[in-house]
Amino acid sequence: MEKYVVGVDLGGTNLKVSAYSFQNLVSVWEHRISTESHEGWEHVMERIYGEISRLFQEIPREQIACAGIGIPGLLDIETGISKFSPNFSSWENVPVVKWLEKRMNLPVYIDNDVRVNLYGEWCRGAGKGKKNVVLLTLGTGLGSGIVMDGRVLYGATSSAGEIGHMNMIRAGGRPCRCGSSGCLGRYVSARGLLQTLREKIEKGMSCVIQEWVDDDWNQITAKMVSEAYDAGDFTAIETMTETGEMLGYGLVNVINLFNPEMIIIGGGMAAAGERLLKPARNVVKNHALEISRERCSIVTAQLGDSAGMLGAAIYAKQRLEGEKVGGKNRDENRK
Repeated sequence: MEKYVVGVDLGGTNLKVSAYSFQNLVSVWEHRISTESHEGWEHVMERIYGEISRLFQEIPREQIACAGIGIPGLLDIETGISKFSPNFSSWENVPVVKWLEKRMNLPVYIDNDVRVNLYGEWCRGAGKGKKNVVLLTLGTGLGSGIVMDGRVLYGATSSAGEIGHMNMIRAGGRPCRCGSSGCLGRYVSARGLLQTLREKIEKGMSCVIQEWVDDDWNQITAKMVSEAYDAGDFTAIETMTETGEMLGYGLVNVINLFNPEMIIIGGGMAAAGERLLKPARNVVKNHALEISRERCSIVTAQLGDSAGMLGAAIYAKQRLEGEKVGGKNRDENRK
């Protein structure tokens, strides 16, 4: 009897669920709905369960081997508890694994959403075949995951690789929800890009985007900055260049510290492409250690928004089979 593995990518806006053949990880079923994260953790969990129950109508439960879920925020992957996520309302110490396993009678495994994206891109996407990879996801914030010497790094509290909280501004930096200020993610995320643009306009610079949205800041998106850049708008070009340069300095630290073969840029901001990456590459060329930078390529992600589902499935399969994930086997992780 053929077996399947479920991959779930839980986002603050969208919930994505896919089923893959256990042997070859070929997608055989996929569905997406809104997360409705504002309704609280039990409502969100019911939506996850509802989507997996929908899958059971197509593939019998007994053919599902396990499920993996990528969740933003802080997790205890050993106990299966999601401690906190900034993307959800009333979300603290949520017993994700216990709640779902009780209803589905299936093994369930959780990991950070960026790390499951890393699994996807590393195993089947841009990083395939590499042993030293860093993934940065530039969206509303900045997330990251690290593969070193063929192993995903987790750290003492499963929070290794918080590159977005690398301090870049010694004094007077933008405040961050982590409690510090001047963090890299506050400058190179979509939110950071728009904040840089706004600061320039508040200082008296003009931008064509203001005309497009009739000065309604709620309508401005990072995509518009790229469009204004292509239209030759000076403020948009300067904003994108400064954001790329700040990203570049962050990448210099990543290259010097982790010595990766490849840095993968994913998330919505990756759509900016060379508008963002060209100034970043220039900074890396001028400031990173020469031997390390010459071995490191900076590329954009290949799998788009499917990376999280696939990565969650890959991770769950490894956990179920008892393969080492981050240096911990299944029995150790599920104590």
